[in-house]
Amino acid sequence: MSAPETDDTQATQARESSGCVQARATGAATTRDAAWHQPASRARLLSWLSLAYMTAEGVIAIVAAVLAGSVALLGFGLDSAIEGLASVIIIWRFTGTRTLSQTAEARAQKAVAVTFFLLAPYIAYDAVTTLLAHDHARTSWLGIGLSISSLIVMPILGAVKKRLGTQLASMATAGEGSQNLLCAYLAAGVLTGLLANTAFGWWWLDPIVGLGIAALAVWEGRQAWRGEDCC
Repeated sequence: MSAPETDDTQATQARESSGCVQARATGAATTRDAAWHQPASRARLLSWLSLAYMTAEGVIAIVAAVLAGSVALLGFGLDSAIEGLASVIIIWRFTGTRTLSQTAEARAQKAVAVTFFLLAPYIAYDAVTTLLAHDHARTSWLGIGLSISSLIVMPILGAVKKRLGTQLASMATAGEGSQNLLCAYLAAGVLTGLLANTAFGWWWLDPIVGLGIAALAVWEGRQAWRGEDCC
C-alpha cells in the first residue's frame, strides 16, 4: 500500500473512531436523560404530597400552640411552614427544563439550606423568653395526636427523599429529606415535652425542646449549604 493510501486509510479510521466516540457520548446523554426523569418525577410528586401534609400540619400545630401556650408546638408549626417552602423549591427544581439543569440544582441546594436558618432565631428567642418568664404550657391532646402522626409519616418521606437525592446526585432533594427527618425529631421532642408537662408538670422541658429545635435547624442548615446531605 502506498503512503497516500495509508494516510487516507488512517484519516478514515480516525473519522470513524471520532464518530463512534460522539455516538457513545450522545447515547450516554440520552440514557442519562431518560433515566433521570423517572426519579425526578418521584421527587417532585413527593414534594407535592409533603407540601399538602405540611400545610395541614402547620395550621394544626400553630392552633394547638396558641391554645396550649407551647413554644415547642409553635416551633413545630413554623418548621412545617418552612418545610413547605423547601418542598416548593424542589417542585421548582424538577419542573420543565430545570430538571437537568445543574444551575437550578445549585440554586435549589442553597435555597433549601436557607430555609433551615429561617427557623432558628425566632424559636431560640421564644424559648429563652419563656424560660425566663416561667410561662407554663398547658396540656394539648391535639398537639400530642399531631406529633404521633408526624412520627409515622415524616421518617418515611425523609428516608425516600434522601435515597432519591443520592440517586439523582441532588443535594437539594437530600436536604429536603433531612428537613423531613428533622420534623420527625421535632415531633418526638414535642411529644416528650407535652407528655412530661401533662404527667409531671415539667413545664421547662417544652422551651428546652424549643432550643434543641433551633440548634438542630442550624446544624442541618450548615450540612445542606455545604452539600453534605447527599451521597
